[in-house]
Amino acid sequence: MDERKIIHIDMDAFYASVEQRDHPELRGKPIAVGHAEERGVVAAASYEARKFGVRSAMSSQKAKRLCPQLIFIHGRMEVYKAVSRQIHEIFHEYTDLIEPISLDEAFLDVTENKPGIALAVDIAREIKAKIRERLHLVASAGVSYNKFLAKIASDYRKPDGLCTIHPDQALDFIARLPIESFWGVGPVTARRMHELGIHNGAQLRACSADMLRRTFGKVGAVYYDFARGIDLRPVEAVRVRKSIGCERTLERDISVRSSVIIELYHVAQELVHRLEGKEFRGNTLTLKIKFHDFTQITRSITQDSELTTLGVILPLAKQLLREVDYEHHPIRLIGLSVSNPRGEEDKGRQHREWEQLSFEFSDW
Repeated sequence: MDERKIIHIDMDAFYASVEQRDHPELRGKPIAVGHAEERGVVAAASYEARKFGVRSAMSSQKAKRLCPQLIFIHGRMEVYKAVSRQIHEIFHEYTDLIEPISLDEAFLDVTENKPGIALAVDIAREIKAKIRERLHLVASAGVSYNKFLAKIASDYRKPDGLCTIHPDQALDFIARLPIESFWGVGPVTARRMHELGIHNGAQLRACSADMLRRTFGKVGAVYYDFARGIDLRPVEAVRVRKSIGCERTLERDISVRSSVIIELYHVAQELVHRLEGKEFRGNTLTLKIKFHDFTQITRSITQDSELTTLGVILPLAKQLLREVDYEHHPIRLIGLSVSNPRGEEDKGRQHREWEQLSFEFSDW
């Protein structure tokens, strides 16, 4: 069994908690970080709002129906980034093997740690305490011998949770785990698994590797390993950016070609600006479309040459758009991304720090 000591730290309702910390009049009240407008989306919700069913990525209109007294706060991304840096300063007191997942979430490998603390759970407890004392914020922590289980553990007793999954407890813990809680299992995959009679870890473990690969492709092998408590992925202190993208939620649903082309142009222009700023080079362009009913599709095309200019990217985006039937399915959101960097020289130039998504344009 892997003897690594991995901690997953997840800040509780991060954006909303920062706002409640900085604005005492908001404490104890249901708040949502985002825009209250008709096309707005909730970026984060306080625990008071979550009691009403308000969740991140929910439309603002639905959130207000669930919680009429909901208070909307415009996000302050620079503040959240600054607080995230303070959190990472605490992490570095224990280890430099830190893999950021987002501004409010990270893995730490503390197998060998700076203070020489024997138990990873003691490190997690100290980190939680320092975040509370220095920053007046609350974090949940999960401790285990790999990233999969540490992530599961951090979600297990939120908010303000601390959970350890020991190697000798792992298989029993996984057996009881609902399939929806498995890393990488979204709503669509969960429904497919339910159709196959797979509702928990024990039932997933009963499936053969061949069956899972046939049904789910390459990720089937990952599910097979997770069901057995196996996850050999290291904590990667340097994460090379693999793509850059942006997306725009439209003020109204559109289905007229001229309007769609104009919006596509603006998104492509923003993408080129981001590519220049990050000095990113990639060969694959992906178009993302979300329709009025929130269903979405993606279309991709790969070129031999690098995609860096508007003159190259926009015609390819239009080519991909021709594959989309939006005349009968009005568009709510348009996104573009460039991926597939090639060559070691490119890797050396790529941005090596995770950057949080903005509210209007997001990397994906």
